[in-house]
Amino acid sequence: MRAVVFTGDRELEFLEFDDPSPAPREAVIEMKASGMCGSDLKMYRAPKGGITAMLGLGDLDGPVIAGHEPCGVVVAVGSGVGEDEVRVGQRVMVHHYKGCGTCNHCRGGWQQLCREGVTVYGATGHGAHAPYMKIPVSTLVALPEELSFETGAAISCGTGTAYGALRRINLSGNDTIAIFGQGPVGLSATQLAGAMGARVIALDIGSERRALAKEFGADEVIDPSANDVDPVAAIHELTHGQGADLTLDCSGIPDARIAAVRSAKTWGTACFVGEGNDVTIDVSPDMIRKQLTIVASWTFSAMGQADCARFVADRKIDVDHLFSHRYVLDQADEAYKLFDTQTTGKGVFLFD
Repeated sequence: MRAVVFTGDRELEFLEFDDPSPAPREAVIEMKASGMCGSDLKMYRAPKGGITAMLGLGDLDGPVIAGHEPCGVVVAVGSGVGEDEVRVGQRVMVHHYKGCGTCNHCRGGWQQLCREGVTVYGATGHGAHAPYMKIPVSTLVALPEELSFETGAAISCGTGTAYGALRRINLSGNDTIAIFGQGPVGLSATQLAGAMGARVIALDIGSERRALAKEFGADEVIDPSANDVDPVAAIHELTHGQGADLTLDCSGIPDARIAAVRSAKTWGTACFVGEGNDVTIDVSPDMIRKQLTIVASWTFSAMGQADCARFVADRKIDVDHLFSHRYVLDQADEAYKLFDTQTTGKGVFLFD
């Protein structure tokens, strides 16, 4: 099969791989949708020659197939798999991590926290930018019949990450939340927070993404890069001087992170989702004297992924609207060149 491999310095190649066959307790899915995530850009942008050192190769001894938002149909299962677990023809998403399977974290659905080490599909294990993907059955999450494969791909990382963060900070319909960064995760958070009844203040430096945030239900949008705008002051003004009940940084940008901390109200909560970079916090005024809670949220558990899918299905949330661009896999080069500009909505590869 022909699959996408990131080679570094914003380049990719199509390489040939053997069609996978399942070992015991494994399954093979035929890909129907494979999403593009902001995390993919780390591998895409990595220096040529340095990508292997950055990622490691896990159990592999060669190039790694890219993509970690898989959604498709089970076409083969290995021995030791009961029909009550996984069956051929089943529509599934993938929780895109593999741990030891026996530690407390793995048994609790948090395989990315495995104490024995973790394989991350699309980074240290073969991912979803290919016609087929082989994974342990423990990573499969059923896709509700009401949802499209595209929606399932989004829930497999970006939308699921947003849902996990909102649940972690106990968002309610009584809250005002400020969401920094309106990329795929931020837009998902805006859409889901609105569905949960919250008032949403969305911030992004890009006019296209601010416009998308309004489409996704943001009550207010702020351009933090405008000359006359102090985002912290603007959020306080919109909240009668109190600050937001909750803030969520989806950007990973230091200025956005500290603004998220400083725009949260006394007794409020700030949550960091965007990865990378640093932030310097003046502990006394920014945290202690505000009784502020700061929370970190890394993606979601397998059960949380299933909960997100059920939430989206029950409330008929149009997650497909996240996808501003749809491609076939042969268009991967142009797709990632555009996605790398970080000005659009989400991209997805669709398979027949």
